[in-house]
Amino acid sequence: MIWDVLVEHAPAFIIIVPLIAAFATPVISRVSARARNIWVILALALTEIFVVILLYQVYNFGTQVYVFGATSPNLTVPPDSGGIPIRIIFVVDGMSIFMAFTASTVALAGVIYSISCEKEQTGQDKYYSLLLLMTVGMLGMMLTGDLFNFFVFLEINSLASAALVAYRVDRGVAVEAAFKYAIISSLGGLMVLFAIGILYGEYDALNMAMVAYRMHATGFSNLDKIAMALLTVTLAMKAGAIPMHFWVPDGYGKAPGAISAMLVTASQASLYGLFRVNFTVFGLAANTFTLGWFIIILGVLSMFVGVTMALIQHDIKRLMAYHAISQTGYMLLGVGVGLATLGTAAFHQYGFAAMEGGIFHIINHAMYKGLLFLTAGAIIYRVGTSDLDKMGGLGHTMKYTMIFFMIGALAIAGIPPFNGFASKLLIYESVYQFNPILSILAMIVSILTLASFVKVFHSAFMGPKRYDVKEVPLPMLVGMGILTFFIIFFGLFPNIAMQYLVTPAATALSDPVGYITRVLGGGFP
Repeated sequence: MIWDVLVEHAPAFIIIVPLIAAFATPVISRVSARARNIWVILALALTEIFVVILLYQVYNFGTQVYVFGATSPNLTVPPDSGGIPIRIIFVVDGMSIFMAFTASTVALAGVIYSISCEKEQTGQDKYYSLLLLMTVGMLGMMLTGDLFNFFVFLEINSLASAALVAYRVDRGVAVEAAFKYAIISSLGGLMVLFAIGILYGEYDALNMAMVAYRMHATGFSNLDKIAMALLTVTLAMKAGAIPMHFWVPDGYGKAPGAISAMLVTASQASLYGLFRVNFTVFGLAANTFTLGWFIIILGVLSMFVGVTMALIQHDIKRLMAYHAISQTGYMLLGVGVGLATLGTAAFHQYGFAAMEGGIFHIINHAMYKGLLFLTAGAIIYRVGTSDLDKMGGLGHTMKYTMIFFMIGALAIAGIPPFNGFASKLLIYESVYQFNPILSILAMIVSILTLASFVKVFHSAFMGPKRYDVKEVPLPMLVGMGILTFFIIFFGLFPNIAMQYLVTPAATALSDPVGYITRVLGGGFP
């Protein structure tokens, strides 16, 4: 049956659909702009459907292993491959499909928003092709089970993102921001490739499960430590963690509104890579306590430095960019506590809950930070400036945008009943058992975050009317509405999100033995 084929090959379709759509978009754009717009929306809507199908499969039947060009992952080519053929392998467990759902949802909202926001811009066929390629890069990073293919998708993501940051040129300022992002991404990609080369030279394998298996069997060497350091630092930089954050304010600040929202999930794809390699590849051999504390320190620095830098900003998008850095710190803190306690009694007492909080915060942050960037884009779309000092009184005419902004601002500050409260409360409670000081710092950062967004709200929406503008077009409101739905839904019904998304993701990430066994088959020593 057709349905069975679609379900069986859902991992491939998640990549194939936006990839084909990306290269077909310039051709369809020659027919009409309307046909192109419908085409890209349908492509990402279909991608979202395949992600949901695969989410259902993973939740009900466990980790899905999909081998391109083979009927079984155990097809042995060559004989000494340990059962892993020389082919692209996708390993879709609870964590990877959780990330894919997050990225595809934000991408769908972003492309709908772009239909009106980018309507007056030139080169839209290139814009939408790059947006689709950016989506391919993100989803590929999240689904692949192969280190080299992770690098390939990382490069696709980085190149498309850099081009989209430069899309509006903005008298060369956006191009400068994109150039900075491209240089840093190129250096980061080189370090990732170097680390992968070290592991390949040691273990004659690129498959994550096989590398982890052989590393566990032979012991953790000095070369492994070098590879782990390179991957950890580089992927933390790509995720925007302090002190490797220097590309974030310019990149997020100068990109179009929808692309800024998608850059959040693009950064989270690197954050996923950071968590995946440290739990799955190195988790059985490395000293996870030390590694976990390193990630915790990155998280605390990111939280505090990010929010304090945001307080002094006068550009609305740069302010939000620094808050993106700060919120990434919560994810690093929660998952870092889980890694530091992995394999101990404390993991079952509070470490796993901390992981759940950090992972839950990933999707929550993608939704509310994506929404805030879309509202910032809506303001700039109408008033033509991102300077908070030149805004004011927009609440008189842009009522829906104001409401969306208020929801996003309350969510990022952790105010109930929105989704940020649910994940932050879980982090506070679990991290307090690990180290009370860390939990208190996280709460202080939330208070400063609220203060910062009160300032933005007052500057942009309060006071006498300064601009005679009207509300943004419907597609932009629909894009913001999609993300708002998840902010409210996950806030009101956090148990549903925990049951179907967060807990399966945390369980999968914290079980490297299960991952390796599912890919390689058989028992694990």
